[in-house]
Amino acid sequence: MTRRLSEPKIVLASHNAGKLRETIPLFEPFGIEVVSAGSLGLAEPEETENTFHGNARIKAHFAAKESGLPAVSDDSGIIVDGLGGAPGVFTADWAETPTGRDFELAMTKVWNMLEKRDAPYPRTARFHCTLCIAWPDGHDEIYDGQVEGQITWPMRGALGFGFDPVFLPNGESVTFGEMDPQKKHGMSHRAVAFRKLIEGSLAG
Repeated sequence: MTRRLSEPKIVLASHNAGKLRETIPLFEPFGIEVVSAGSLGLAEPEETENTFHGNARIKAHFAAKESGLPAVSDDSGIIVDGLGGAPGVFTADWAETPTGRDFELAMTKVWNMLEKRDAPYPRTARFHCTLCIAWPDGHDEIYDGQVEGQITWPMRGALGFGFDPVFLPNGESVTFGEMDPQKKHGMSHRAVAFRKLIEGSLAG
């Protein structure tokens, strides 16, 4: 049975500043304060699953157990059809370097692989987001969202984060990296998943 989120504070099970910026306004209308796992000094659990659902659950349950508060996690990535769905759940891994994450490097890698494979145009792709809300007692709820588009080159725009500069959503003339943040927040994969979360765990 779906559980309603009634607590006044929730932990975002992430150390990603971009995700925190996008998440706080989503919960504000419901009077729910969002604090990050990083601000609470929580560690980052190892993401050992090979699915969005699996890794979202790992992060949310870890943060809920450690903080004693409900926790919401976001496991997301970009799925590129010309690469057989890669990088997918391993999107962040493609950006890892010895000195931190470099998404410019990751975007270049994706484009070079598409070029090497002579992938046909349009080079379709989608952003996927899985949200998991977990409670300290082990209960959780899962919500998915996607936004369709294509990979474009060269990179365009300094707004957003991750793969935003090379993702052109369907029906738009600018990438997520160029798009006004408010517009992006309203149509992103995270927004789609969050609307489902509102219906399932916040509304009513």
